[in-house]
Amino acid sequence: MASPAPTSAQQPAATPAPQVLRGIVKQVVSGDTVVIRGQPKGGPPPEKQITFSYVSAPKLARRPTANGEETRDEPFAWEAREALRKRLIGEEVVFTFEKPANSNREYGVVYLGKDIATGENVVEYMVSEGYLNVRKESRSSELTRLIELEEAAKSAGKGKWNQSSQSSDHVRQIKWSQENPAQVVEHYGGRPVKAIVEHVRDGSTIRAFLVPDFYHITLMISGIRCPGVKLDADGKPDLSVKVPFADEARYFVESRLLQREIEIRLESVNNANFVGTILYPKGNIAEALLREGFAKCVDWSMAFMKSGADKLRAAERQAKEKRLRLWKDYQSNAQQFSGKEKDFTGTVVEVYNGDAISVKTQNGAIKKVFLSSVRPPREAGRVADEDGKLPPRPKNFRPLYDIPWMFEAREFLRKKLINKKVTCNLDYITEARDNFPEKYCYTVTFGGQNIAEAMVQKGLATLVKYRQDDDKRSSKYDDLLTAEAQAIKGQKGLHSKKDRPTIRINDLTVDHSRIKHQYLPSWTRALRSEACVEFVASGSRVRLYMPKESCLVTFLLGGISCPRSSRPAINGAPAVEGEPFGDEALTFTKDRVLQRDVQVDIETTDRQATSVIGWLYIDGVNLSVSLVEEGLAEVHFSAEKSTHFRALKSAEEAAKKAKKGIWANYVEQVEEKPVTNNNVEEKEDTKTSERKVNYESVIITEITPELHFFSQNVNDGTALETLMGKLRSEFQNNPPISGAYTPKRGDLVAAQFQEDKQWYRAKVEKVQKGLAHVCYIDYGNKEAVPFARVAAIPPSVSSPKPFAVEYVLAFCQLPPDSDDKDDALRALADDVLNRKVQINIESHRRNTNNLPEATLHHADTKVDVGKALISEGLLIVENRSERRLKEIIGEYKEAEASARKEHLGIWQYGDVTQDDAPEFSR
Repeated sequence: MASPAPTSAQQPAATPAPQVLRGIVKQVVSGDTVVIRGQPKGGPPPEKQITFSYVSAPKLARRPTANGEETRDEPFAWEAREALRKRLIGEEVVFTFEKPANSNREYGVVYLGKDIATGENVVEYMVSEGYLNVRKESRSSELTRLIELEEAAKSAGKGKWNQSSQSSDHVRQIKWSQENPAQVVEHYGGRPVKAIVEHVRDGSTIRAFLVPDFYHITLMISGIRCPGVKLDADGKPDLSVKVPFADEARYFVESRLLQREIEIRLESVNNANFVGTILYPKGNIAEALLREGFAKCVDWSMAFMKSGADKLRAAERQAKEKRLRLWKDYQSNAQQFSGKEKDFTGTVVEVYNGDAISVKTQNGAIKKVFLSSVRPPREAGRVADEDGKLPPRPKNFRPLYDIPWMFEAREFLRKKLINKKVTCNLDYITEARDNFPEKYCYTVTFGGQNIAEAMVQKGLATLVKYRQDDDKRSSKYDDLLTAEAQAIKGQKGLHSKKDRPTIRINDLTVDHSRIKHQYLPSWTRALRSEACVEFVASGSRVRLYMPKESCLVTFLLGGISCPRSSRPAINGAPAVEGEPFGDEALTFTKDRVLQRDVQVDIETTDRQATSVIGWLYIDGVNLSVSLVEEGLAEVHFSAEKSTHFRALKSAEEAAKKAKKGIWANYVEQVEEKPVTNNNVEEKEDTKTSERKVNYESVIITEITPELHFFSQNVNDGTALETLMGKLRSEFQNNPPISGAYTPKRGDLVAAQFQEDKQWYRAKVEKVQKGLAHVCYIDYGNKEAVPFARVAAIPPSVSSPKPFAVEYVLAFCQLPPDSDDKDDALRALADDVLNRKVQINIESHRRNTNNLPEATLHHADTKVDVGKALISEGLLIVENRSERRLKEIIGEYKEAEASARKEHLGIWQYGDVTQDDAPEFSR
């Protein structure tokens, strides 16, 4: 074949002979210029850039310069480049080339195929398709042939010679830079978008055009990092420094991606660069690089991947095992565990501060399980000194409540896992160091959900950051990375830019002064309160967190006496040996209530008012009764006044018969019954009584200093709640105007109770010095209220009669001494206030207050409250002469005589009554 004949502008008279070479087309620079890579011979393959002889192509746009100048495509420049790219990239070609003496370019002709004779002349092809202009400066057979092809293309209207199309339709609108890269990522929404790779900077960074929108982007491949070029002090590539495997990694990517049509899934942005996954015909290029040891996984960008992170880890693992390239000196620090040690299932019995739980296995063993690769919320601003010592914390510092988000993290785990069965897979063991013990770190799953991942996703924990070659991490670390990225994006929990509301805890286990007067009244008034058991000290002593009041308080189980548990030696104090079955009682209580949501009925405090006493219910079961049933506690005499006394005694009798726990050696004492001479039991004749007994169930809401009491009928509970709701709704929709109403004695009004700031119906008893002394007619309690907290009662709630009825405690009188009176009233309140009891109206006689008289009886035991207080020496029997009351008055007098004889209560120092007292004058 004759060599091409360059024009006079291309070369001088003296022209060297053209050379013929073979190679693979690496890159198409424009419609008339290609880069051909030769065959490698022990080093990087040689490359030649060949510009086609005799022709010229429309010029492509160039990136803006430093001063902002930008060139645009000439019409059909992109189509010409694309036609040549699609035909030649990656194909084997034969080419002739020569370099004119007056030019820096090498010109020639490229043939698609293995030799010139059979190969396709690419220049002729491009001219015939109407993409190139033929230069007509000189004449030769080759040039004549190209001119003929050009004329044919013009006649056929091919390519740029198509007269029907607008030139502007064949010019790209290139977006060389993006002001808001994140918006571009959001625009594509994680969908694969077609792209053409224009440049490979290093093995893990490329530049590409997204088509057809022509965004020009720099892309960092998600999840990996290849060796790259070192930068000098000015931030420019330092070519004098040879980075191992950098050139090989770049060549690996170029040979597969450069100017290929690929798909890119944009996943995030790092500074001005995009981060995403590249999919080419043979799969994910990141996997291929990792498998060959040209790249390492990086956690920060792997977190943005939508899928496939596990495949990248597997590919890297293959290269590590084979010690390929970057991993030639690799030594794994992964730990091997036996199957029995590695995996187990169990029930969660305790949750620690956000990153650890205690799990009871099927054989009863307790294991402390740390969550792999996560950190709980940390205390801010506490930095170690030069010796590595942390400064002391403030006095009474409580990490659970004082470290932001620690309580929320603990609560998330507690509510989700306590008493639930979980699966634990051991990932690694951290060695003991710096006074920290050895930790066994697991992936914990519940209901198919990774608990650590759920915590991280909610921003309640952060991830441990590892070196690239550190294999001691969670087996689900990539899922954790994705979860943390979502939490950061959503500004959740620890990643929130808003200040977390402070949790203010009133620690009544330290400050006891407020228990009795500030908290106890509202607790005793409530039938049951919600609580969480934070700690179990013994079988009958626990520490409660009361969420409504946000306080901690020590709680003693009522009605029982529990054996003392053993105590270890702590802070120099010697160990204390427990009583028999004390540790079993402790374990029983811990297993049932530790960190569980419970309900409590608080009745009173201990003598020092440092703890509260009451009843604890878990899933509706009374824990005191459960302990007695198992023989781990006995009934205390204080339970006799309780509505639970019968249940406790029945449980104790059953435990004694079964010889459980403390009753293991119990021998039942049998009492002989008296018999008559005829060996027949004597029977008492029942006497008929005119006294009528008709018990009604009521709630005692108030006790007055005169030994009167107010009660609500149990059946009226729903009606009362409806009325209160209606009253508050009225004031919420039409708030009263302060000072608009002036109360008068005898008025029925609405008054705002000081303690809970709620509105109630009330009757004005007197007005004095700007205060209205009112009685809350539906509850019986009284209060002096400023006029500003009194309002006219809405007509819609004024008509129902009062729900609280006042009674006199029948047959009973207060002792004369003021201290004894206080003791009697306090005892009555402890027995019945805010409790459901049964009432029997004994008399409607006209007394000084014109009030009905009634006796009170415990609902389950039917014990007469008044008679019981008399038998304890707290009250005096009223002298009554009615015939129909003879029997009950006789019983009351027997109880009083017994108290006198035993010198109980007021009778401790003899007779306290006076001869001239009214009850003794008859």
